[in-house]
Amino acid sequence: MTSDNRITESYVIPPELSDRRLDQAAAALMPEHSRSRLQSWIKSGELTVNGTSCKPRDKVMLNDRLELDAEPEAQVTWQAESIELDVVYEDEHLLVINKPAGLVVHPAAGHADGTLVNALLHHAPEVDKLPRAGIVHRLDKDTSGIMVVARSLIAHTSLVDQLQTRTMGREYEAVIVGTLTGGGTVDAPIGRHPRDRKKMAVVATGKPAVTHYRLIERFVAHTHVRCQLESGRTHQIRVHMSHIKHPLVGDPAYSGRIRLPKGTTEELRDRLGGFHRQALHARKLTLEHPATGELMSWETPLPEDIVALLAALRVHRDELEQRDF
Repeated sequence: MTSDNRITESYVIPPELSDRRLDQAAAALMPEHSRSRLQSWIKSGELTVNGTSCKPRDKVMLNDRLELDAEPEAQVTWQAESIELDVVYEDEHLLVINKPAGLVVHPAAGHADGTLVNALLHHAPEVDKLPRAGIVHRLDKDTSGIMVVARSLIAHTSLVDQLQTRTMGREYEAVIVGTLTGGGTVDAPIGRHPRDRKKMAVVATGKPAVTHYRLIERFVAHTHVRCQLESGRTHQIRVHMSHIKHPLVGDPAYSGRIRLPKGTTEELRDRLGGFHRQALHARKLTLEHPATGELMSWETPLPEDIVALLAALRVHRDELEQRDF
C-alpha cells in the first residue's frame, strides 16, 4: 500500500521467480515502479529481502519476502495555476492534451510559472506524486500538438516503457524550406552542438536517431511533410531536416534567414516574415492503454497559423502555374 508519507509494500517470491536476480524479481512483482526506481531503492536499503539489504544482482529464492518501505521521490514543488488546457482525452491513468505553441512544458530558468506543469497541477493534482509531474515526453515551447501525461504510477511506467521500446507512435507535420520529390529516412546521431551548447546537431558521438518523412504537398519552394519518429532526441525533427538542407519554416535556431521564392505574393511574404516559430505540429499519437492494453489513437488538427501558411503557399503556387500556363 501507499501511505501519504511512505510507500510500503510486501511480496513473497513465487516459484516462477525463484533463483532470479533481485532487481528482475522486483520488476516482475512491482511493474508500476520503473526499473531504475526499484534499483535505487535496493541500493538505498529501502527494498529488502527477508529484512536484509541486498544488491540488485543478488539471487532471490522461493518464499523469500521482499519488503519495500520507501520515501516517495522528491517531486515538483511548483505551484498549481488555473491555466486552460485543451483536453483531448482523460481517464484515471491518462491525460491527452493539445498543447498550443508558446506554452513551455516544464518550469525552468526564465519560465518559473505559466507552464504546462503548473496547469497540470491545477487540473490533475495527483501528478505531483509522479516523476516530472507525469510528463514522459516533451514538446518544444513553440511546437504545437498532442501530448500524453501519466496520471498514475502504472501509466508512468508503461508510457516510459513504450517510448523506450518504440511502440508508441508519434506523427508530426511540418512545413520545410525547399522542395522534395518524395519521402525518405534520416538516420543520423544527435548530440549537443560542439560550439553552441543551446543547440543540438548531427554529431558522430551523438545518440542514435531515426526520422522517417513523406511528402504531403509540394509548393514552389517549400514542402508540407509528415514525419514519424523512431527515437525521441531533443529537437530531432528540426535537426534532421536542417541536416538534409530542408530546415523548418520559421525555426529560430536551425533555419537561417528567410528565403522568399520567385514571384512571392504580398500575402506569402507576410506569412513567411511573420512566422516566428518552427512550423511543426504533433499531429497524431498512438499508444497501448497502460491499464486495459487497448490500442488507442488521437489526432489534433493543424493550428491556424500553419493552416494560413499552407493556404498562402498554395495560392502562390497556383498563381504561378496559371501564369506559366
